Formats: sequence, C-alpha cells, structure tokens
Amino acid sequence: MTEQENAYESSARETVELGNRLADADPDAELGEIADGLLAGAIQYWLYANQPCGDPDCEECKPLCTAELRLQAMRNALEEFARSSEYFHTPTDFDAGRA
Repeated sequence: MTEQENAYESSARETVELGNRLADADPDAELGEIADGLLAGAIQYWLYANQPCGDPDCEECKPLCTAELRLQAMRNALEEFARSSEYFHTPTDFDAGRA
C-alpha cells in the first residue's frame, strides 16, 4: 500500500485484483458469477462491519441501529459507488446515443 493509499482504496483495488485472479484461474467461469460472489462477500462484510454496538444511546450507531436503516445505508453507498464507476455508462448500453 502506498503512503497516500487509504484502507478504502486498498480494499477496492484488492477486490478488483481478486476478481481478475479468479477469472484468470478459471477461463470458463462466468464473469457475472465471479462478480456476484464478490458482491455477496462484500455485503456480508459490510453488514458485519456496520453492526450497532448495542448501546441504545450511542450517537454513532443511530444511523445504522436497525436492519432496515443498515440496508438503506448500504443501498445509498451502492448507488454512489456505481454512479462513480467508469463502467456505469458504456458505449454498448441500450440507451446509449448513436450517430
């Protein structure tokens, strides 16, 4: 990890590299299945890492103190990450303009 790379950047990079290694190790594997497996693992880890501490007065935990609040927070993060991805819009999208 470089001096300027933080845990978020390192984790994202390592996840992409893991996906690439898995795809290289099994050329017959469906890339979508690898991606779904990585996403399922990431969701499990996110939910684990964002459990409330158990103190009902904890201000840090209030935004994530119920399963529904955690799910909404995860949806918000997912949308933000997806929209900021260079792969969100592609030239082959069905709604892409063609001249």
